[in-house]
Amino acid sequence: MEKLEAKDQERREYELAELHSLEEKFVSAQLWKTKYRAHAKLQYSRCGLTSTMEGTVLAMLWEHYIACDGSPDPTIPQEINTFMSLWREDRNKDIQLVVEKGQQVLNLIEKLQFFLLDTPPSEITDKEIVQYQETILELQNLLHQKYNEATEHLLKTASMYEDSDTGNMQAVIKDKNVTFCIWANLKKKVRFKNHVFCDTHHGFDLPKSLAVSNVAVRILHTHYDHVSPLWLQCQSVPKLEVLESKESTHHSKDNVEELEVEKKAAEEPNVPTEEEAHSDERKSAISFKEKYNSVTDINEKTEEATEKKSEILDIPSQVLSPQMQEETNEKEDEITDENIVDLQQFVPVGGVYHIDALQLPPQVKQVKNWNMVELLDSGLEAYRYPPEESDDTPYPPIQITLRLSDNVIYCEEPVIARWDPAGQQWRTDGISNITYETQKSITFEMGAFHTIALLQNVHLNMPYQAWELRPIGINEALLTVTTVFAEVQIQIKGNQCMVAAVTVEEKDVLSHLTGKWICPITLRKVLKEAGVNIFPGEYSYKYVSVNKKAPLTEVRAYHQMALVASAFAFGWSKWNLEAGQDQVVFKVGEHLKDDFVKDWSLYMFNGQRALKLKITETSEAFSKELEEDSEFHSTLYHMLKDFASKEAIDRERDRRLANTTRSYLAEV
Repeated sequence: MEKLEAKDQERREYELAELHSLEEKFVSAQLWKTKYRAHAKLQYSRCGLTSTMEGTVLAMLWEHYIACDGSPDPTIPQEINTFMSLWREDRNKDIQLVVEKGQQVLNLIEKLQFFLLDTPPSEITDKEIVQYQETILELQNLLHQKYNEATEHLLKTASMYEDSDTGNMQAVIKDKNVTFCIWANLKKKVRFKNHVFCDTHHGFDLPKSLAVSNVAVRILHTHYDHVSPLWLQCQSVPKLEVLESKESTHHSKDNVEELEVEKKAAEEPNVPTEEEAHSDERKSAISFKEKYNSVTDINEKTEEATEKKSEILDIPSQVLSPQMQEETNEKEDEITDENIVDLQQFVPVGGVYHIDALQLPPQVKQVKNWNMVELLDSGLEAYRYPPEESDDTPYPPIQITLRLSDNVIYCEEPVIARWDPAGQQWRTDGISNITYETQKSITFEMGAFHTIALLQNVHLNMPYQAWELRPIGINEALLTVTTVFAEVQIQIKGNQCMVAAVTVEEKDVLSHLTGKWICPITLRKVLKEAGVNIFPGEYSYKYVSVNKKAPLTEVRAYHQMALVASAFAFGWSKWNLEAGQDQVVFKVGEHLKDDFVKDWSLYMFNGQRALKLKITETSEAFSKELEEDSEFHSTLYHMLKDFASKEAIDRERDRRLANTTRSYLAEV
């Protein structure tokens, strides 16, 4: 052991120097991205577009430019304001037109959300953040307003859509973004108090008092969520911090302790006046900006503190320091009302269900050759149930049945919550007698008509049971994450990724997501919306019990794994639990062909020293004993070279040469 220690010390300086030379590629990549964005900004400004966005965003803007379909650039106030003004003034209230126009509006919202998540903090101003958030809220409100106008227009002619069996009116309109179900009580007969919409299988059972009333029922299922607070809609995984040593970690700790996160952003989906709408929109946008900037400040301060460091490491903020997180957590307001949904723990999946009782407007009457209708200026009116003047006498509840979406995996029975507009929060009270039919439908009762969401624990799939990263080519790899409920395979190539497969109970699911190359931000978004979230969030440490490891050790391991990921596969080891906080243990196997790894070996690494262990996954007990004829190394990279074949070493060398050449050509 003494001889091995001495030999390790002798070559330590050389190995660290070589590692530093290799890791400079990370810095070079960031510098190249900066130059690329600056060059792209110049080129796009010549095309009439202005953007400082990188990669995928620039591609989106280029597609927008060559499409010439009349869509506005949502980042330019003049264009987007004109677009919204023209649609507000458009008197065409046909529901099909609204559905089609809604697709365009959703694309604009998605672009703005992507800009906010993907743009480096140094390349976006406070003014732009507020502007984009205000635009998102205005587009959301305008879209919902148009659905209300189309609903009113449809109800005015409800008698034209009478059902031959019941004499009442029903209509169902579906597309990939929305399912619109409307029923009008034209005959007012008690025996028709319940109804199931064809194709959708959504249904309701009304109290007798409503069955004989001048009422209509709308179930508007938006497959998106424009109701939850804006910070949740634009949420991403924690940003990576640039840190190198304990000194910089403590520096970051001081910054984080000053962080006060605005947990709730006001959003007003249904507003009484336009003036109040704009006021609430601005407050919500400013609230989001404060949350965004608080994280940005930490990133910028930390980067300034480490510019003089020779080694660059990216450390996820959620693993910087458990103590630091606990101290930050003490400053957060805890939810004391058990009926309020904790949106750090539960999130809506499968969209939002706007379930409304509406006042049926006067119908068209035919008098000789004339069609006559009484016109009212009140617009679409809600039907109050229970009545405002009701005493303490309990009113019968409304029973609702919702058919679950085929594009969402409900790993457990979802939590049903109603939206509280006054408190701007999801609540679970007022909902009772829930009957859940696994992956098919859910039936419940509620005392009034509400906007409903089905929520799922965002941490159901954490911690992982296992993970594996194996190469399937140069600059291409397959990441497999195995959880209690699902196995997720993500293919990685260049700067994009693809959902290769999602398996639940040995069955492939979510086929609508697989086989599409997308950016990492979009991949996180679509998996989360589909109920398969495997990405830790800013507050995940509060809800998931994990084996805590030294942050620098983890990140150094990640970086050095990346250097050889084209020739070696890596995987989870059960002995990592036994290795202690300062050591990480994982499986490594040389992998040069597109098949499964046959020969795994265990390696242990503490950020300063790597070694190969004698034990295997099937050993009876954990031991730090070295593999025979092995040595210590200061880096994981050099440790693996001791046992690598010439073919594996050549592949990694060829990859680095290819990447260097590609970067040079791209820069030129």
